[in-house]
Amino acid sequence: MASTRFFGTDGIRGPFGQGCMTEGFLRRLGHALATYLRQKYPQGSLTVQIGGDTRASTPQITTWLSEGLAAQGICVRRLFVVPTPAVSLAVRAQKSQMGIAITASHNPHTDNGVKLFDEQGLKLSKIEEEKIERLVDAQEELKTPADAVAPEAPDRSGANAYVDFARALLPPRALADWKIVVDTANGATSFTTPAVLEYLGASLITLNNTPDGTNINLDCGSEHPEKLVKKVVESQADLGIAHDGDGDRLLIVTREGALVDGDQLLGVLALHLFEKLPLEKRILVATVQSNLGLDRAIEKAGGKLVRVDVGDRNVLHKMVELGAPIGGENSGHIILADACLCGDGLVAALALCRVLLESRRPLRELCAGIPLFPQGTANLKVAEKIPLENCPALSQTIQELETELSKDGRVMARYSGTEPKLRLLVEADTQQKVDTALERLKAACAQDLSVVN
Repeated sequence: MASTRFFGTDGIRGPFGQGCMTEGFLRRLGHALATYLRQKYPQGSLTVQIGGDTRASTPQITTWLSEGLAAQGICVRRLFVVPTPAVSLAVRAQKSQMGIAITASHNPHTDNGVKLFDEQGLKLSKIEEEKIERLVDAQEELKTPADAVAPEAPDRSGANAYVDFARALLPPRALADWKIVVDTANGATSFTTPAVLEYLGASLITLNNTPDGTNINLDCGSEHPEKLVKKVVESQADLGIAHDGDGDRLLIVTREGALVDGDQLLGVLALHLFEKLPLEKRILVATVQSNLGLDRAIEKAGGKLVRVDVGDRNVLHKMVELGAPIGGENSGHIILADACLCGDGLVAALALCRVLLESRRPLRELCAGIPLFPQGTANLKVAEKIPLENCPALSQTIQELETELSKDGRVMARYSGTEPKLRLLVEADTQQKVDTALERLKAACAQDLSVVN
């Protein structure tokens, strides 16, 4: 299996000015990407689409990468501030060879990152990332070239193309009788989502859509929905929508002020879609984090739920393999294959609006049709990540619990990819079973691992 040092679950990410987010590394990365593309496409001219979110560091990172690419004759088209899915869309629409989104998603403004898309608008595979890492290692320290790429004037063409695409997903004025509260997290959707919803006729109340380079995700957006919930209730709105900083995630609030669980949102969208599909096409791809109640609801509708490791890239690649129409994570990354080839918070929001329009049922009722199993989690900080197969007490306890719970529950233990933590999860048909099982797991961990208090 390919392993990477710079790339994480979703691209390269870190504090700006440190590690992989420095001038030296990013110039080397730009040159490495150019070399990678020249090897992959030895003939003809090559184009890369680059866009990013509203962080103060995004223009500088864009310039460093662009210079590295342009030094080897790669044509760089700057999209400026756009949601991450708009980069994927631009690659396909312009028949480019790569797309780059400069963003750290839901992280604070002090972080930034790089997400890469191939010529189909798909996130790169781990094997491709490993090839790029080897090319980065082969690069020497690079200085600013004398003919460095000149800064371009602000241009909304990339954002406008994305807005036009999204506006066509619902009939004109479809939301004319709706009042919607939108929190754009002072991020990349601050222009695009309001422009689409207003065009479709919705009466909007906007929150956190005045980005200044440092307020992205700051106590707002999908990570901090408290103000959104309050405003939905106060204004008697029909719906509340929140994105994260780069717009690939969605959080929904009902008109009653209830946060919609991410698995229930996935289920509502999938079940409505399945009504129009033959049985063999009723496939939902989710991650190991999704609730067992989602499996039951999908099975009841004659569908199949397929699980993959955490990460919307893993979801998408499995969707392509199986021909699945929908997939996602309970964190709010939702992929609808007919519309977009990556997580897209706006596309998912519009799909939910279509469900509500066509079903003529309140969202709380649709969510109630997907009852979730009681769940318990624990994050144990450990001194050392000993392979779980070398933890006899934990392995035996997991085996015992899986036998006891059978089809009425599940157990999961996995290490965090970025922190010295062991993540435990238990689901069962009663809360008492969950609590008991979780305590047994923690006790077993204490026997095998040095757990730090």
